Amino acid sequence: MAPSSRPSRARLEELKKQQRAKERRARALWVGGVAVVILAIVGVVGVTIARDVADRPTLDAVQTYEVTANHVTTPVTYEQSPPVGGDHNPVWLNCGVYDEPVPNEMAVHALEHGAVWVTYRPDLPADQVEQLVESVPDEYMVVSPYEDLPSPVVASAWGHQLRLEGVDDPRLAEFVREYRQGPQTPEPGAACTGGSDGTSTDGAGMDEPAP
Repeated sequence: MAPSSRPSRARLEELKKQQRAKERRARALWVGGVAVVILAIVGVVGVTIARDVADRPTLDAVQTYEVTANHVTTPVTYEQSPPVGGDHNPVWLNCGVYDEPVPNEMAVHALEHGAVWVTYRPDLPADQVEQLVESVPDEYMVVSPYEDLPSPVVASAWGHQLRLEGVDDPRLAEFVREYRQGPQTPEPGAACTGGSDGTSTDGAGMDEPAP
């Protein structure tokens, strides 16, 4: 009888082992390649986020104050200029853009409701004023000129204030994002309309007197 040309069982087992080893190597190479790609993507995203955080304007210069919150109908002398809180008129100032200075006591009440008050020097050029107005949101914002400011533009929220170098100071957007209806707001969500336009204290809106 002629010898069989079929591989022996031992040889078949050896071939199977070699095939399985080959498949494991291929799988390991594929998994390793995918891992390298994922790590590369994570690295790029991480660098991008880190660069974005590093380039983002900081609010380290924001000054913080402890303020009162009583309702009064008499003029108030504030420690800060512009004020960032304190005793204020029972009628709040309607949020919006004003061409003339507004009553401190009403503007402070708007801050209590979560508004950000952006003040600028009266001699600021008209095109810069327009740029300033266009750079802030429409709601819960008060923009007005203010005499004797310590810097060209000042952003104020309840208990917080930031002096800005100009209308294009990138910290303004960060301040608005952080403090407009922010966690410091004593009465978040309270109205910023239906009060007064600043010309009288007879606005429709009036909070209950503070205890």
